[in-house]
Amino acid sequence: MKLSVKIEPRLETPRMLGFVIPVVSLAAALLSGAVFLFFLGVSPFQAYSTIIRSSLGDAYGLSETVVKAIPLAMSAIAVMLSFTMLIWNIGAEGQIFMGAIAAAASVRYFFVDNHIAMFAIMFAAAGIAGGAWAAIAGYFRARWSVNEIITTLMLNYVAMNLLNYFVYGPWRDPASLGFPMTAPFPDAARLPSFWGTRIHAGLFLAILLPLVFWVILRFTRWGYEIRVMGENPKAAGFAGMSYIKNVVLVMFISGAIAGIAGMCELSGLQGRLQHGFSGGYGYTAIIVAWLARLHPIAILTVSFLMGVLLVGGETLQIVMRLPLSSMLVLQGLILFFVLGGEFFRKFRTRILSEGVPITQPTSSEKEGK
Repeated sequence: MKLSVKIEPRLETPRMLGFVIPVVSLAAALLSGAVFLFFLGVSPFQAYSTIIRSSLGDAYGLSETVVKAIPLAMSAIAVMLSFTMLIWNIGAEGQIFMGAIAAAASVRYFFVDNHIAMFAIMFAAAGIAGGAWAAIAGYFRARWSVNEIITTLMLNYVAMNLLNYFVYGPWRDPASLGFPMTAPFPDAARLPSFWGTRIHAGLFLAILLPLVFWVILRFTRWGYEIRVMGENPKAAGFAGMSYIKNVVLVMFISGAIAGIAGMCELSGLQGRLQHGFSGGYGYTAIIVAWLARLHPIAILTVSFLMGVLLVGGETLQIVMRLPLSSMLVLQGLILFFVLGGEFFRKFRTRILSEGVPITQPTSSEKEGK
């Protein structure tokens, strides 16, 4: 008997499968990560328990996890918005840098000794800088079908080197002993922190943005247009929806959110612009958005869980002397298995015997046909 396997799209995805696949994907990533840690000569159980204890075991670890989750949630919302439209914004990292550069420029050249006025200037400058950086790639994609993955990724390096130019050059603080950083921000340009921790006011934006975009995507006409254009741009065009205008607008808003995330990280946590200040939040946000399956509310939970991994990873570097790259491998494994899980959510396999399927379609799939 000759058997063959056929892969075909699912006519519908069972609701339970939509929950099980991300859980199984995450479990598979952690299991493969355990194998990786074992070959590094580290006990996987000890490593994972250290991650949990250091990030959730006391008030300090919990607060640091929240601090990591703030820029992750904001950056994940940024990429989620463009991904929903099937525009692949891989440039959140560069947009974070541009927002930080604009915020630092605001403090340097347009400083006002008033908290509200200074925050308004920094907020607007960071949003415009990050949004414009993303809109460049959005316009090229909509107007000439230039691959936005390549353009946004390449713009990341331009933004990073632009930041390096300023902190190594004209903006470097003479009192920094040669280190690449600007002078500390005045108090009027710093976001307030709470409860004697490093948790800053950016937390409110990190909570508010997912709620706002959940409402927009689910209940507004513009949110409906974004979803339709992501699923079928031609049908959207026939319905009178402007593809070019919406692509540029979505990319601008996506970049603006990432830029504001950079401003919050700079003003709320670090207090000055310096080399490599982001820590790769723009790239990690892609993992967060996919783990959350592009759901704005779920992004809050996943950002917190990723914050646990980041804080725990820093502890592993100190306690177990693991290199930083080992944590990047764990993040990469999570993204790999999550994307692999999406395949099984959208497709099903059938075993065929002499051209006759052994696994029969479900009644709902028959009705769909």
